[in-house]
Amino acid sequence: MITYRELEPDMWPALEALFGEKGACGGCWCQTWRVERGGKLWEATKGEPARLRMKELVLSGKALGILAFDGDRAVGWCSFGPRADFPRIETMKAYRRDDTDGVWSITCFFIGKGSRGQGVARNLIREAVGAMRKRGVQVIEGYPVPLTKDGKKLPAAFSWTGPQAIFEQAGFTLVQQVSPSRPLVQLQLDVESS
Repeated sequence: MITYRELEPDMWPALEALFGEKGACGGCWCQTWRVERGGKLWEATKGEPARLRMKELVLSGKALGILAFDGDRAVGWCSFGPRADFPRIETMKAYRRDDTDGVWSITCFFIGKGSRGQGVARNLIREAVGAMRKRGVQVIEGYPVPLTKDGKKLPAAFSWTGPQAIFEQAGFTLVQQVSPSRPLVQLQLDVESS
């Protein structure tokens, strides 16, 4: 039975174990969107520096996310937070917008190998939306991965922002697509129904 819990500082060991030696995906440690730009800055950040940054964010309560647990073992992760917490989004032309005040973002997912294809990401997105609703968030964005030109799914290593289908199933709608490979989706929350 998989359960879902909002990240708390004492969950750092579980998140660290889930991300493993590779730091989730290529030494990212959920820092890709938190670094202002790629290139040399990202190369200097990924790996151990990224792990230490994430640990500091988790222990200080500044990292927001949902962890999926199978018993005591974390098997999935979804990161979310105010769009302003993820400065790299603004550096990508496909995601630039003028109406981002108060917007929150779902930026990434990581599902452990043995738990993929079991609906964990769908449940993580549901839980993340619920956590943001409790905070009074009105607009949530996602930056999902669409299917390939021939209608196939990309491998998990390239789908860390989440498949477009799970966002659509959660009620998100396409609001911008500057590039075929970079859709921007949003969910408008009715605050009164929270």
